[in-house]
Amino acid sequence: MALVTLGINHRTAPVAIRERVAFTPERMAEAFAELRAAAGATEAAILSTCNRTEIYLAADENCAPLILRWLAGFHNVDAGDLEDVIYVHHDSEAVRHLMRVAAGLDSMVLGEPQILGQLKDAYALAREHKACGSFLARLFEHTFSVAKRVRTQTAIGENPVSVAYAAVSMANRIFADMSRNKALLIGAGKTIELVARHLADAGVKDFLVANRTLERAQTLAQVHGGKGILLSDIAEHLHEVDIIISSTASPLPVLGKGTVERALKKRKHQPFFMVDIAVPRDIEPEVAELDDVYLYTVDDLRQVIEENIRSREGAAREAENLIDLGVQEFLNQLRALDAVFTLKQFRQRAEDLRDAETEKALRSLRNGADPETVMRSLARGITNKLLHQPSIQVRKATTAGRTEVTEWLRELHQLDAEETDHKTPVGKI
Repeated sequence: MALVTLGINHRTAPVAIRERVAFTPERMAEAFAELRAAAGATEAAILSTCNRTEIYLAADENCAPLILRWLAGFHNVDAGDLEDVIYVHHDSEAVRHLMRVAAGLDSMVLGEPQILGQLKDAYALAREHKACGSFLARLFEHTFSVAKRVRTQTAIGENPVSVAYAAVSMANRIFADMSRNKALLIGAGKTIELVARHLADAGVKDFLVANRTLERAQTLAQVHGGKGILLSDIAEHLHEVDIIISSTASPLPVLGKGTVERALKKRKHQPFFMVDIAVPRDIEPEVAELDDVYLYTVDDLRQVIEENIRSREGAAREAENLIDLGVQEFLNQLRALDAVFTLKQFRQRAEDLRDAETEKALRSLRNGADPETVMRSLARGITNKLLHQPSIQVRKATTAGRTEVTEWLRELHQLDAEETDHKTPVGKI
């Protein structure tokens, strides 16, 4: 089994493609069951955010084409549309990729902290669906430890610039005095909580929060002196607001072109500023065709984000060094575990041989055989059977030119090469 990662992110594909392969919470149980069967995987985890969809598997190293076909089929997407935007990592590179993702080094916003929480949620979900075994568990736990090290030992997380902050910064460039503007926030998750905080810091005092659950919308709105409404009430209040920022987990748009057109008429075409952070998108793309609407998606926030990247390049280099160390530590752990497993197998085989020879000797003693003869036969039998297979394999290896096997044999048993009377100078042949 190998570690295989297959994914799509903001670097390889636009939001129009990313949203087509995003996983909704409602279909996760179905996804885990189908994925493991399709890829022949023993373990699996799925990360799905606005910027990426990634699948982590303990499976055959050649399983990537199977995963791609499954991913396309599960989301009813043509596999050809995904082939050019999908990336695949194996083993040590897959470990490195996961650690870079957890540390925020692969994020659109360099060093953003939300991705670590999203990874922890993905890991918890895989465990909940019994798709994550000891190998992925060890990998994720070590990855979280490395990400924490990056956060505490570098400046990668100082003055954090999140997607939420970038959205508010863009609004600030359009509205000179945001204290005069009213905001509608669609959704009530962590990203919208951050948006609300940044809007309040920018001077916005009048808030509406729309959510599928009214209680959750009211709870978030009241923190900033606003009002909570249901998603179904958006059309009634849309004309009252100037700024709309949306981030829900809805698989379908929650704000359509017709609703926005009617609100514009009520506003006498006073402009709307909209940012759709969600993937799949919450606001129909056709809304951007309307006059007096400035609609941005998560991909349009790059300018603000690139400024953030430039300011953190030094910290990123330090973080990459810590990632290198973390990858090596994990690989060393795997090697140590493999050695322990192999030694257990070796010891068990030796004990099985010992027990078989001992039982044979006891039968001879019960039948009245000479004890001294039995003991010598026992010792000879154990020695011969322990050495038989290793001797055959060493001869085969050296005949094939793998002389390092004899060097390992000398090292394992602390044999002095100078004491070997008939050592052939292989290196001179």
